[in-house]
Amino acid sequence: MRNDTRLSRMLHVLIHMDRHAQRTTSETIARMLETNPVVVRRTMGLLRDQGYVTSDKGHNGGWSLARPLDEITLLDIHQALGSQSIFSIGMATDHPTCLVEQAVNHALGQAFGEAQALLLQRLASISVASLAEDFDARYRALEVPCNNH
Repeated sequence: MRNDTRLSRMLHVLIHMDRHAQRTTSETIARMLETNPVVVRRTMGLLRDQGYVTSDKGHNGGWSLARPLDEITLLDIHQALGSQSIFSIGMATDHPTCLVEQAVNHALGQAFGEAQALLLQRLASISVASLAEDFDARYRALEVPCNNH
């Protein structure tokens, strides 16, 4: 089963958009993500519907941020993308009257619920701006000091 990377990819896009003053086209984003512009428009449309980005059509059109990154959390983007569950692990429902299946599903359901609540709480506490700040620090660390020898 393939992982859903939309959250990671859209966070990546938002940080790039913040770093560039001009609007970003779907084609440019698609090249960056190595995907189709139609997929980009569909996904970015979900963020636009929630007020995180805006779009303009035509010449000089494209996508831009509608809010500063410090006003957007990872949970905001997760929810805007319509993600229902953070786990791809499912529970068997082949024999709903089986007491073993009921016991297993009860334990798994409880564990998944607690883990999901904890993760969603953590996502809500992280702003996209903090990711951008981490990027900036990593970038600065790569810069080689100038030697005048």
